[in-house]
Amino acid sequence: MKLRIEKSLPKGDLYAPSSKSAAHRALICAGLCDGESVIENISLSQDIEATLNCLKAIGCNVEIRGGTVKIRGIKNFERIGKEELYCSESGSTLRFFIPICLLADSRAILRGSEKLISRPLGVYSEICRKQGVEMAVGRDTVELNGKLRADTFEVKGNISSQFISGLMFALPQLEGDSVIKIIPPFESRPYVYMTADMINKFGVEAEINENEIKIRGSQKYRPCNLTVEGDWSNAAFLYALKEYSDNLEIHGVDKNSRQGDKVCTEYFKKLKQGFCTLDVTDCPDLAPVLFAFGAANYGAEFTGTDRLRLKESDRIACMKEELEKFGAELFEGENKVRISSCGLRKPERTIYGHNDHRIVMATAFLLMLTGGELDGAEAVRKSYPDFFEQMIKSGVKIDYLND
Repeated sequence: MKLRIEKSLPKGDLYAPSSKSAAHRALICAGLCDGESVIENISLSQDIEATLNCLKAIGCNVEIRGGTVKIRGIKNFERIGKEELYCSESGSTLRFFIPICLLADSRAILRGSEKLISRPLGVYSEICRKQGVEMAVGRDTVELNGKLRADTFEVKGNISSQFISGLMFALPQLEGDSVIKIIPPFESRPYVYMTADMINKFGVEAEINENEIKIRGSQKYRPCNLTVEGDWSNAAFLYALKEYSDNLEIHGVDKNSRQGDKVCTEYFKKLKQGFCTLDVTDCPDLAPVLFAFGAANYGAEFTGTDRLRLKESDRIACMKEELEKFGAELFEGENKVRISSCGLRKPERTIYGHNDHRIVMATAFLLMLTGGELDGAEAVRKSYPDFFEQMIKSGVKIDYLND
């Protein structure tokens, strides 16, 4: 999908979509309950649809009405392995469901895009090797055969917190007690606390210490009705625009949220004051919009950037390519990125989204300041399907050149 965006800014009221991170967690917990749960305020992005499809594949009954999802969870794990689990391009879905599939002593297949399956899975491969469980990673599949046992699990804390959260969903269902030892540095810690908070809402406990999580076995998830909070990761793009639009108000996010990405408002203010150094270790999903915002202002240095290469795209290389079209420069260092800016210019070449929803929205923000064309805009469907429709309704001048 190719768009032409004229220099223009949104006005009025914008509402953040529901939190994708919280929705994944709530839906999975509901699926592990022997009973019915109602989860409200769900944004049906491609990633959330992937999780819902995987829940159906393991035997959950799923009913969707607008933004409300009613789930009758599984009584046991007998259906696991009967159908393939299609994870599309959702890293959360894949990494959360691998340990869940290992609750059944059967063969299971998880399928996804080649790009998704190529992302790091070594944490689980090593766990499976130590436990004598078969795990084979193919071009677009992960095949499992065996059952997870209660144990002490060592997980590197600087790869992805999704591995830790995945274990936290599954380990309470095992017969014995387990411990997850995180090898420092423990990055993206707020996401782990989000997982702990969510499983607690469904009656399951996990004790989190500095670099260790203790999980008692033989716990049962209990049905729960809840409303998913707004998404700070996506709201960040709206708050970036708010810094340039006096007549814009953002709604739908909780200022007291556990989400680490709520730091975006503080970071934008610092970037607007002058050149600064910011750490994105605990908020890697903010990096593209922070890079863009830095380029639009005084430049900045960002630390904790290494994992950005392992997302939907290599976000360092892709942002470097696109920022140069606006007249900004990106310099790479060891676990850091430096952005320099000598004033934005309207790009003469088309901006490309690299099939990455966050790069699409970050560059769209810059195009609202300069004008220009954006190709690959459909990637927003992964997390924020109506992003451009909201922008148009709020006064941004956007023409669809194709779809």
